[in-house]
Amino acid sequence: MAERRSAREVLALVTDAGSFTDIPCVVREPEPDGPLGWQGYDASRARAAERTGEEESVVCGTARVEGAPAVLIAFEFGFLGGSLGGRTGDRLEAAYAYAREHGLPVVPLIATGGSRMQEGMLALTQLQRVARQSALTREAGLAQIAVLRDPTTGGGWATLGAGADVVLALPGAQVGFAGSRVRPPDADPAAYTAQAQLAAGAADAVVAPAELKGVLGAWLRLLSRGTAGRRPAEPAPVPAALGKATLPATGWEAVRRARSPERPRAGAYLDAYFTHRAGIGGDRCGGRDDDGMLCGFGERDGRTVAYAAQTGRATRPAGYRTAARLIRLADRLGIAVLTLVDTPGAANDAEAERQGAGAAIAEVFAAVAGARVPVTTLVVGEGGSGGALALAAPGNTWITPDGYFSVIAPELAAAILKRPPEEVEATAGQLRIRPQDLVELGVVRGIAEHADRADRPGT
Repeated sequence: MAERRSAREVLALVTDAGSFTDIPCVVREPEPDGPLGWQGYDASRARAAERTGEEESVVCGTARVEGAPAVLIAFEFGFLGGSLGGRTGDRLEAAYAYAREHGLPVVPLIATGGSRMQEGMLALTQLQRVARQSALTREAGLAQIAVLRDPTTGGGWATLGAGADVVLALPGAQVGFAGSRVRPPDADPAAYTAQAQLAAGAADAVVAPAELKGVLGAWLRLLSRGTAGRRPAEPAPVPAALGKATLPATGWEAVRRARSPERPRAGAYLDAYFTHRAGIGGDRCGGRDDDGMLCGFGERDGRTVAYAAQTGRATRPAGYRTAARLIRLADRLGIAVLTLVDTPGAANDAEAERQGAGAAIAEVFAAVAGARVPVTTLVVGEGGSGGALALAAPGNTWITPDGYFSVIAPELAAAILKRPPEEVEATAGQLRIRPQDLVELGVVRGIAEHADRADRPGT
């Protein structure tokens, strides 16, 4: 179990000293024993206030996190289990409205058991208020970064937590829709943890308390640099080519070079391109992003660029869904996108089909096609069929001398045409998949300048 801190203690943990200021809020006058007349409710609230020093289960205010301004919502679990009631809803609504009025991101620091049963359905309907405020803030192009403390259950998890753009969790925190007292008696407790939610693709990272301030500050800086609602984002510069500088002589040489284990992969390109970066993980549909896709946001020349990069493996459905999630988030925040294409193709095993490979690829096609921010694409290795094309920006796709793009792998093309294996190399040439062929055909815009020949990547 994670260490439990009070609302004020967790605020002190993540905010710059002396920067927190409570947000003024007009809350409803409490009715005697609440709207249901629940006997003893007033006494319970009085004991909670005396014990915690708080008037409600949330503390809302503005502060700086490593210099980055934000609205923070800290739950006080000691106040009736951090439960949501009508007055909690009043405070949450005021906090989100303040964030939109001042153009600030929102950081819920969640520790709640769910809705307050002493207020019945009126407490449960506060979740609709929260969802509405979150949606309005999303439409305003402001980021929401949730921190899951112990416990994060019920409606608090299903709205403020799981609905955030980036989800960070503390190690050992209980996280799940069902609280510990309402789960099936035979339920595996390991499924209701921060680590389990990370594995299921519902959280982006598990962060130690000592590292939380730094990680949260980095995310706030990255996600607050967009141009949502102000002006179009500038396209991301094309990365410099890191591999060989010469072009392949034949189609088969292009294939061999792209498949070479010595060729630079996504990690090398991202490290060269960004000063620092932070990854997102998970498709929010039960799938953790696979090794075939890296997604996140990075800093380059003082600006933020989102990235979705294939790593040379067959990309699985969770990877495609995570990429689509990344592109949609960047589009909403007004952040330009860089995609790196490098895959022999989409995973096509039976499990991939059961996980909805076609629908996942369709999500990426739609996200790229519908993006209002510019998308820049560089093919750094294999460009295998539709599984690669889904990430490619129409009209702004570039290629390195180590890359190729093909409607189908040469071996498979030869097999379909019933050609013998010795004709695979010739088939590769007929497909015209070399970088220079693709430029001539108009499939790609150009060949990226090599890093040894330029101080800066090509544009």
